[in-house]
Amino acid sequence: MIFEIDIPTREEFELIDITPLVNEKIRESGIKEGIAIIFTRHTTTALFINENESGLLEDVREFLQSLVPKGKGYRHDRIDSNAHSHLRSILLSPSLAIPIKDGKLLLGTWQSVIFAELDGPRRRKVFVKICEC
Repeated sequence: MIFEIDIPTREEFELIDITPLVNEKIRESGIKEGIAIIFTRHTTTALFINENESGLLEDVREFLQSLVPKGKGYRHDRIDSNAHSHLRSILLSPSLAIPIKDGKLLLGTWQSVIFAELDGPRRRKVFVKICEC
């Protein structure tokens, strides 16, 4: 089963906890044990697992901005001025594989699935493949 999650973003850089949305798709699937593969097809978005705490999310923003600053004269900027977004996405990942137990993601106490919008605002899609095993 493959499910699609629509994510309308509102800012150029935005970090969104999509854990409840993924767990909702797992509930819809009826699968109690298995694996969820979560994937974004956009080259200026990413996924990661970490704590959904506002201070940490601001630290992530500042870390990526300092590591890959906007407007540094990247060659790709001649096309559409978003090279920094592409480069930041390379540091993260377009996909995650997470076990499912008791009908929900098997995450640690403080873990959440975070969707990173790096070139918004836009309408984005995340795909969730749910496999029983």
